Amino acid sequence: MLKTLIAQIKDVKKASLLAPAFVSLEVILEVLIPFLMSLIIDYGVERQDMKMIIILGILMIVAAFASLYAGAMSGKYASYASAGYARNLRQAMYHNIQNYSFENIDKYSTAGLVTRMMTDVTNVQNAYQMIIRICVRAPLMLISAMAMSFMINGELSLIFLGAVIFLAIVLFSIIRITFGYFDKAFKKYDNLNAEVQENVTGIRVVKAFVREKFETSKFHKASKEIYDLFMKAEGILVFNSPVMQFTVYSCIILLSWLGANMIVVGDLTTGQLMSLFTYTNNILMSLMMISMIFVMISMSMASAKRICEVINEKPTIANGENPIMEVKDGSIEFEHVGFRYDPNSEEETLTDINIKIESGMTVGIIGGTGSAKSTFVSMIPRLYDVSEGSVKVGGVDVRQYDLDTLRNQVSMVLQNNVLFSGTIVENLRWGDENATLDEIKHACKLACADEFINKFEKGYDTYIEQGGTNVSGGQRQRLCIARALLKKPKILILDDSTSAVDTKTDAMIRKAFREEIPNTTKIIIAQRITSVEDADMIIVLDDGKINGVGTNEELLKNNEIYRDIVRMQKKGGNLGE
Repeated sequence: MLKTLIAQIKDVKKASLLAPAFVSLEVILEVLIPFLMSLIIDYGVERQDMKMIIILGILMIVAAFASLYAGAMSGKYASYASAGYARNLRQAMYHNIQNYSFENIDKYSTAGLVTRMMTDVTNVQNAYQMIIRICVRAPLMLISAMAMSFMINGELSLIFLGAVIFLAIVLFSIIRITFGYFDKAFKKYDNLNAEVQENVTGIRVVKAFVREKFETSKFHKASKEIYDLFMKAEGILVFNSPVMQFTVYSCIILLSWLGANMIVVGDLTTGQLMSLFTYTNNILMSLMMISMIFVMISMSMASAKRICEVINEKPTIANGENPIMEVKDGSIEFEHVGFRYDPNSEEETLTDINIKIESGMTVGIIGGTGSAKSTFVSMIPRLYDVSEGSVKVGGVDVRQYDLDTLRNQVSMVLQNNVLFSGTIVENLRWGDENATLDEIKHACKLACADEFINKFEKGYDTYIEQGGTNVSGGQRQRLCIARALLKKPKILILDDSTSAVDTKTDAMIRKAFREEIPNTTKIIIAQRITSVEDADMIIVLDDGKINGVGTNEELLKNNEIYRDIVRMQKKGGNLGE
């Protein structure tokens, strides 16, 4: 974990070194000032030597201003370093997430990833700033002040040594107890963020079913869990202050009593006693800072661990050695394919799938809910890797292709049609960032999206809200199909991607596919029989197995599941609409 965190310092190394350097200078000057003050009292005031007072006074002023400058510069560089470090952590996480396979993504909730990139990084950022500034200042001040104290009077300085040992024991005990609470609290943030995200995303459903009170209750519960854990931790941490105050006042009383006696017998000067009082504050404030550092580090350790998990997560799908950079054609072949989402599970999602699809064919896939239709097509662009057997595209095992090359030739419109904030043109250019406006309009015409786009006041420059909330489900589906067509793929997969459009528009889209992209292999997952009945081949899936393969007429004759689906849809007036 430490290696991962250090690696992200990168371009802020200079600032990360300058901050503690200026802190060190600041501490040295601060420690020097009480010593100069004692000299002024002992050699200037008591001897009434004005020249000595002026010289030492000027030195104190110079030291004070130099200390002020060093403190300001340390703050500046510490802020720059910590902000840059947080940026690097977020970039490292985001970059690695982009390379995740679906299997990797399934391990983390969306809310969990957001929490790690925001709350957890902020915790580590604050801790990093303390480490390069306070974590240098406090120990250095403690050691320097102790050294000066022993140099002035070794016997009285034993008071500080006892105070340090006492506080170290108490603070360690407090931190050890609170760490467990902080660790649990930060994990609970995932639940809280998940509640908020789920509620905001589904706010229309919440209002439609009048579930505001229920959702509010869930949020309060998740929020209270975090509140209770922090209250327990803070309830223990509050002992820091009284313990510190008790130690400070005890040291002052002992110094006053013993120091006064030493002055009377001549073993200590007034200036030296004044310096010891100043060093008392320096030493005990350093201990207070150290306790704060431990608290912050204990809070951030849990966050750092969660951040490193995301950065160190190895994508389960990656390019092999010397990957193939060209897909010959859109032919597809499944050879004894088996697949499990959990490698340790005995239950297979796909079992012994054997099918061959020629390039340019239109293939329909149909089956009940949970029959693994989406999983079946996910094997083709290698969104998941097969557990057994192989999937070939263009006669080559998909695992031998360069991932970008393969996925650029296998265009997939998923069940969850996602549009991003931006204009229609900007969304469609996800398919081809260099697409001309004419190419975009042609793709939209094939997807039957041009008819509603032209009705918008700004046409193709119409702004799409995040998630495409300002267009209907059918319009969103057609835009996603147009986006996929712009890639000019050799294989086009529609995963139930016309479910929200009417049957007439569905038929027009399929007709456009036949006429305009005859050489592209088209795989259509659908619930409606009308969406696949004119396909060259229809695959019937049942519980992760191929139950039947053939044309519409062939399956009507020899496949019971297909006949049942047709019978139900005709009886129910097309249940897929």
